[in-house]
Amino acid sequence: MQDVGALALLPVVIILVVAVLTRRTLFAMLCGTLVGAVLLGGWGFFDSWIGYFGSAMADETLQWLMLVVVLFGILITLFERSGAVREFAAWAERFVNSRRKSTVLSFLLAIVLFVDDYLNVLTVGTSMKAVTDNYKVPRTELGTIMKLTAAPIAVIVPFSTWALFFAGLLEAQGVTANGSGFGAYLEAIPYIFFGWIALAIAALVAFGVFPKLGVLKKDLARGEATGDVFPLGTTDEERAAEGALPLDAEVGEFAVVGDGGARAVATAPAPSTAPAAVATRAPELAKPRPWNFLVPIAVMIAVTILTEVDVLKGTVAALLVAIVMYTVQRRLKVKAVFEAAFDGVGSMLFVIVLTALAFMVQHMNIDLKLADFVIASTEPVMIGALLPAMVFLVCGVYAYATGSFWDLAAVITPIVIPLALAMDVNPIIAGAAVFSGAALGSTTCLYGDGIILASRSIGIKPLNLMTAILPYAAIAAALSLVGYLVVGFLGL
Repeated sequence: MQDVGALALLPVVIILVVAVLTRRTLFAMLCGTLVGAVLLGGWGFFDSWIGYFGSAMADETLQWLMLVVVLFGILITLFERSGAVREFAAWAERFVNSRRKSTVLSFLLAIVLFVDDYLNVLTVGTSMKAVTDNYKVPRTELGTIMKLTAAPIAVIVPFSTWALFFAGLLEAQGVTANGSGFGAYLEAIPYIFFGWIALAIAALVAFGVFPKLGVLKKDLARGEATGDVFPLGTTDEERAAEGALPLDAEVGEFAVVGDGGARAVATAPAPSTAPAAVATRAPELAKPRPWNFLVPIAVMIAVTILTEVDVLKGTVAALLVAIVMYTVQRRLKVKAVFEAAFDGVGSMLFVIVLTALAFMVQHMNIDLKLADFVIASTEPVMIGALLPAMVFLVCGVYAYATGSFWDLAAVITPIVIPLALAMDVNPIIAGAAVFSGAALGSTTCLYGDGIILASRSIGIKPLNLMTAILPYAAIAAALSLVGYLVVGFLGL
């Protein structure tokens, strides 16, 4: 480890600046890791970079996450090739007949899937984007509703992966209620202000009450004018990967369904510059069978819960059920299943590489002693009534800048709790401030696993999703900061 002082911030600053200037998240992450390698390895930065890549790949959490990502990529591809997603969307149209209903259903589904934020964003994005697309809801709006709900609901409901982990941290520091850390966590829930406020904002956005801000306002105006639900700058290749139409397509009513339920596209016998005529509804969608989508999703949720919230086992179970269902119904041949598997893995390569680089940044931040620098810089103002607010601010900024959420809580909770006890501050409120900060970071961090998985599930770039969420998350963060100032000065 090296103590480089304020220079520990440089890799994070480089990542954010390059990402905004170039709008290329992967390139920004690569630049950040190279800067980190130079700080840590000097002229031997190349060997340092290789070493950190190896340590990141050896991280058990990254290995687990990569398996989840790959398997879910295969599952999504099977849903698309079998026509399951389109049939679910056609079925949902019978109940969702307005724009507001499509966004409200997305929000409610995110609430129901409180058990884990990974499961939440992957399921909601995959299932609802085809429904919201019908009502010209920008993908960034769907993503904003998802992300403002996923981590916040996970920290509010005490039976989620987040809650169980944080309860363990409290108990390890001797903070208990009725003899357990879980009891202490129950008492902390009312003070996890960011979770409550972010959920309220997500609900207001879903119901169309909250004003559209920033990037989302522009995406909404363009969507209403052109019908384009993708962010500005999305290429035709990226649209095709999502099964979307090119911008110059002309829409018809019916077409012959291709092999595997693929949407048929007929080229008009006009010059090559003429738009393609594309059908929006295949004949068999008049009687859609949503169970081909709902059954694997239900199995995934059930197995995840029954296996102590193991999303990996849930995804494997869903994948096996989907393969059996689609082959038995002859929707896909065995060869087509293998092709879908290879294509599914390929569709997740960007996510895999980006996640590996994100873990490299986390390992570098540890060795650069970034957490120590941030804590040392803010300790002078972490006094008495200001402690809860300062803890939330430091944790939120650190989590946003580094992509560390649970790691952050594990590192800073043993520092914050003794500090709170020494200052006669309620340790439960101090712990709640830590958990709020972690949820803020998960909701907004450009290279955090939450944003990466959510952006993949709705088919847009992480930077587009982050910039859409930031105004809403900033409002929730500002109100949370005020809340912690109030409880701090009231001495609750």
